[in-house]
Amino acid sequence: MADVSFLRINGAVLHVEEAGPPGGVPVLLIHSLGAATAMWAPQIALLSRTHRVIAMDLPGHGLSEARPGEYSMAGLAADALGVLDALGIAAAHVAGVSIGGRIAMEMAATAPGRVLSLMLCDTALDFQPPSRWAGRIEAVLKDGMAPIVDAVVANWAVDQTLASTAGLRAMVGRTNPLGYAGCAAALRDCAAPGHIHLPTTVICGEQDPSTPPARSEEIVAHIPGATLVLIEGAAHIPNLERADAMNRALMAHLTALAPKGPEAGMAVRRAVLGDAHVDRSEANMTEVDLPFRELILEGVWGRVWTRPGLSRHQRSLITLTMLAALGLDEEFRLHVRATANTGVTREEVAEAMLHVASYAGIPRGNHALKIVKEMLG
Repeated sequence: MADVSFLRINGAVLHVEEAGPPGGVPVLLIHSLGAATAMWAPQIALLSRTHRVIAMDLPGHGLSEARPGEYSMAGLAADALGVLDALGIAAAHVAGVSIGGRIAMEMAATAPGRVLSLMLCDTALDFQPPSRWAGRIEAVLKDGMAPIVDAVVANWAVDQTLASTAGLRAMVGRTNPLGYAGCAAALRDCAAPGHIHLPTTVICGEQDPSTPPARSEEIVAHIPGATLVLIEGAAHIPNLERADAMNRALMAHLTALAPKGPEAGMAVRRAVLGDAHVDRSEANMTEVDLPFRELILEGVWGRVWTRPGLSRHQRSLITLTMLAALGLDEEFRLHVRATANTGVTREEVAEAMLHVASYAGIPRGNHALKIVKEMLG
């Protein structure tokens, strides 16, 4: 379940949802013009198994407050960076669709140290000519969102009969006209971003009429080393209509950039157990410990904890249950402390101890629960 926050960023209250292990590598998701965080639901469900996922509503979209007036691409990028600042995140992988992708490029061009990599979906370097947006801005400011909903969603999905397409239509209809017009002005006025030198995957629906594959090819030419993934049977918003293909593209990108072997094991070990514990352990390392260290880094942390089949949250609960059942108090205490990084709650640990009592015996469950109460209150 996602954690919901309302953050005051640059004078507006923005709605943010978080999911996944708090100690996971951060991934920031930015939706398209007229949509909201809900468009990312299939991606959040997958990515949060292994990453700390942050999805934000742009000003005037979803549950975020609208600022009056026109917005700029620099200002929207500052909003995204402000969300990262408020959450204590130094840098994140950034994925964006349409305007979300262009905001991600702005972040990468102006604050490259804050962006680990880019996943740019159905977007463009610029959205010229300005006349493209004039009529739309005028319409929503005069009559609200209703006059443009059908035309917008016609470009978003190939199959207009899907339930998910109806959901997209509802998102557009509920967008604050001030926020929509403000973001549309940012698209109207933006030029191609500056130099970007970050790992980048560009994703595009083959049937996207708004930002067709040719626009994605321009991005690939602009960013050295960028690769292009085309999604068959998808238009401008593949997140829901072609969720599996979208998920594969995102996971392939993140997996390719993930540490490998002992490096991967150390990264997960630090994320779960915390830097302080790992630093103490490493400082006390001797030659006798090295083979065992290699075993746990490669065989446990690097091969088991990195697998996508279970979330880090689930693996944490399983580990706690097994250690309690076996009466391994020292390791149990270590992993109880680690729940601060894996997102497992005190209440969930208590439920897990009921299973220990049921299947490993009341004394084991009672003893483990006593330790939990001492450590977590």
